[in-house]
Amino acid sequence: MAVKIRLQRHGKKNFAFFHIVVADTRSPRDGRYIEQIGSYNPNTNPATIVLNHEKALAWLNVGAETTLVTRRILSYEGVLLRKHLQGGIAKGALTQEQADQKFEAWKAQRDAKINAKKEGLTKDAAAKAKASQEAEAKVNQERAEAIAKKKAEIEEAARAAAEAAAAEKAAQEAEVAAETPAENPEA
Repeated sequence: MAVKIRLQRHGKKNFAFFHIVVADTRSPRDGRYIEQIGSYNPNTNPATIVLNHEKALAWLNVGAETTLVTRRILSYEGVLLRKHLQGGIAKGALTQEQADQKFEAWKAQRDAKINAKKEGLTKDAAAKAKASQEAEAKVNQERAEAIAKKKAEIEEAARAAAEAAAAEKAAQEAEVAAETPAENPEA
């Protein structure tokens, strides 16, 4: 019986997550499996991987094959490196302590890379938010200036209309005063 470590799809359309399972190669993709060893959620950034390293390593040691994606996941999580280091221990090229040191050094480097990516994502999000706030403030300031300019124009037009009305009223009063004969005080 050929055994594969592969993904089993779950979730809804356009929002899938996967279980990492050990299954017979003849069983369907989402069908029966021998053992579930983890899960993979590509919808988060970075992708969320939960994996039982010991079970995965045990299945690899007894000859389970991997699909391309699960091979990448196992490599990303360090299971394939641990298998490689165990091979070196079995051949006598390394001691267990040396293998553990190499694995811990690799794990520290990988964790630093993941943390740098997370920090970069948060910094980018903060920078985008700040840029959008600045753009919004600029638009609001331009609007306020346009409103103030329009208000000044309206006040200027009202002032000019009031002056024109006052001048017209004064002209009418002068005209009325000129038309009425001066009263004769002697009469």
